[in-house]
Amino acid sequence: QVQLAESGGGLVQPGGSLRLSCAASGSIFRFNVMGWTRQAPGKQRELVADITSGGSTNYADSVKGRFTISRDNAKNTVYLQMNSLKPEDTAVYSCNAGFGWSSPGDYWGQGTQVTVSS
Repeated sequence: QVQLAESGGGLVQPGGSLRLSCAASGSIFRFNVMGWTRQAPGKQRELVADITSGGSTNYADSVKGRFTISRDNAKNTVYLQMNSLKPEDTAVYSCNAGFGWSSPGDYWGQGTQVTVSS
């Protein structure tokens, strides 16, 4: 059974940084794609970033140059480093993973709240 657990969310001022972590049960080598989505109140879920098992990355235009996705296979963890945060980045961020190549994948964490506010 696949379990994903996010951590690292919280309240940060505009211009600040946060790093989200997604710890998987078992080896993340199994997953062809892992990624992050976000959903703000009253808005549709948005793909933020994803990373393949080979290390290829993809980002939403709204976060390019500010967010970085990475994976540490030894720790079975995927990270989302978020810099230069803006109020519009406020959302629930969720980790996902999949054995196939579609993104987002079929397995999800419970989500972590990120609030950007002064």
